Amino acid sequence: MYPISDDLYFPPVSNASSEGLLAFGGDLSSERLLLAYKSGIFPWFNQGEPILWWAPKSRMVLFFNELIVSKSMRNILNRNTFKVTFNQDFRAVISNCSGIKRAGQQGTWISQDMIEAYCKLNELGIAKSVEVWQNEELVGGLYGIELGTVFCGESMFSKVSNASKLAFITLVDHLKSENFKILDCQVYNDHLASLGCREIDRDDFMKLLNAEF
Repeated sequence: MYPISDDLYFPPVSNASSEGLLAFGGDLSSERLLLAYKSGIFPWFNQGEPILWWAPKSRMVLFFNELIVSKSMRNILNRNTFKVTFNQDFRAVISNCSGIKRAGQQGTWISQDMIEAYCKLNELGIAKSVEVWQNEELVGGLYGIELGTVFCGESMFSKVSNASKLAFITLVDHLKSENFKILDCQVYNDHLASLGCREIDRDDFMKLLNAEF
């Protein structure tokens, strides 16, 4: 595991451990975060820990033609029960992602420092959000990082059933219309798999990412 100094540098992702842990330390400056994402690396750590930087051997991604939209979700889309917006309240989305309780997690990895760092990226036009509204109340959403034609999803939340799925599906439609290549979802979970995401080898992910830079 590589210690990060003040220099803007990350070791090659091939140096990551079998669990995907590559480096520790450094800061959450916009410059470092952007370099990390361009290098196939993302931060993920608990409060009280040093900043941990990850590059897992398998990367969870969505190829847009593999998106799975269930019949029940199609019905929800057709009913127009919700309103979906883009990048209208980034801070509210990331704050809600931070506050949502998740199975198997005692706390949140989205600390106040992380919130401020990603809000700065949003101000720079790099981080983007999707908001889902019901009766003028924010009930779901997600946020992530735009890198050329790759969108790196970070986190999502839902206060009512299917709100985060609606944000995800609407984002995919938007990315397709803007000629993006893939949606990076970082690591496996069953919810993402149910939407059509699958794991690919880190080397294959890096080839897709490196084509952008």
